Amino acid sequence: MRLRYNYRVYPTPSQQASLARAFGCARVVFNDGLRARQEAREQGLPYLSDAELSKRVTAAKATPERAWLAEVSSVVLQQALADLNVAYRNFFASISGKREGRKVVPPRFRSRKDNRQAIRFTANARFRVLDNGRLRLPKIGDLEVRWSRTLPSAPSSVTIIKDAAGRYFASFVVQTTQDETLPPAGAEVGIDLGLTHFAVLSDGTKVAAPTFLRRAARKLRRLQQDLSRKQRGSQNRKKAVFKVARAHARVADTRRDWQHKLSTTIIRDNQVVYVEDLCVVGLGRTRLAKSVHDAGWASFTGMLEYKAARYGRTFARVDRFFPSTRMCSDCGRINDKMALDVRAWDCPCGSTHDRDVNAAMNVLAAGRAESLNACGAQIRPAPVPAPRDEAGIRPDAACSTRSVEGISVLQGGEIVKPWTAPPAPATDRRGAGTRLPPRWTPSPPPPTPAPAPTVDGTCRSASAPADRSATAGTTTAPASGPPATPGCGTAPPPACPGRWPAPGRRWTGSTRSSRR
Repeated sequence: MRLRYNYRVYPTPSQQASLARAFGCARVVFNDGLRARQEAREQGLPYLSDAELSKRVTAAKATPERAWLAEVSSVVLQQALADLNVAYRNFFASISGKREGRKVVPPRFRSRKDNRQAIRFTANARFRVLDNGRLRLPKIGDLEVRWSRTLPSAPSSVTIIKDAAGRYFASFVVQTTQDETLPPAGAEVGIDLGLTHFAVLSDGTKVAAPTFLRRAARKLRRLQQDLSRKQRGSQNRKKAVFKVARAHARVADTRRDWQHKLSTTIIRDNQVVYVEDLCVVGLGRTRLAKSVHDAGWASFTGMLEYKAARYGRTFARVDRFFPSTRMCSDCGRINDKMALDVRAWDCPCGSTHDRDVNAAMNVLAAGRAESLNACGAQIRPAPVPAPRDEAGIRPDAACSTRSVEGISVLQGGEIVKPWTAPPAPATDRRGAGTRLPPRWTPSPPPPTPAPAPTVDGTCRSASAPADRSATAGTTTAPASGPPATPGCGTAPPPACPGRWPAPGRRWTGSTRSSRR
């Protein structure tokens, strides 16, 4: 697993000048490559490849206009081009649909006024950590590093970063090979993120929202007012800008440290962690934008995800459209939408729920259901409607004796076996051997004999003799042909209009409505 370790570095004034020169050269190479590709596109020329841009950088060092590019390490320049290439690949993958998530905009030009400056050294630059703890970089020198912990393995690259507050950091990328799996824990937890409480666990634990930005709002307001009074371009204004940046950096560092401690505790105590997938970007456009950004949900869930992968835990996200707040965790009923000021509600089943705790319990149940079913089935089975042709439960509920195959129908107080049409092959213009669905086919009208009286006083057709083994007053289905129905066989009874073929037509299968 690849990890990144950040350490604070303290360069000397001469080293700061060398770093500023390296930052500027990397920025110029990035902008030159971006400008060359934009001009090629405007002129209708082919897309400039990565190798072509690298050759142009090498040739530019020999020109008087770009001779100062040789004052910095060539690895820094090549890594600037690598960043440009990655930006273009992400943009192309985004517009083609291969990259998921938000749309990526084309690369933009870098500015010397950007708050963040960075350069990267790979193993080809031959950087190394000395025995005295200093970091040796080519054409920059030995930097003093504040080592808060040791590196687990040899770093593959290091990035020197200067933030808006004027601080310098060294970010090492290392590949961990040792097993850091924690002992198994039998607990599973669902987490509901919010603003009143930062996190509410499914076991009822509530973590209060620290609101770091709200706490520092008074100091930030005063520093912003002092900055607005300074003249643009003056040294006092630059000093005021650094003061505001340091205040914001303090808020961000405090929030990050607190989230690291909370995420580590949750991962250590639980084997499986489920979190609702919130749309932070959409919530950032509402009236709660300041509180949403102050909470830092995205960074917290990112910490949970990578720590779960590092320490052998399971992390999963629940669909953002899952109604965790409105669903009753006891009966599964989904209630109407509730305002944010409603912190507790009663379900018609008799349960009383805390809004956040109920949501956390539903997140846990949804996460378990999705983990057990790869197809993403519902937590509780939805009501399934009965088949259209299923028989009724009362004798008078069945309109006819046709039903699902293998299910008897009650009609007139007698169990009658369902009648199914014999299969008959048919062909049409779709191809030889194609079986057509049952339908009405015209046939010459058969001779209709006089109806014979029955014991119960009804009339029946002579072509359908009554079963002598049946009890008097009842009629069973004939061996072939349409099922028996009380009344005359030449006309449909009043309760079932349209169920019998018209005169001059014969029965060859079920009606269209029965095949739906």
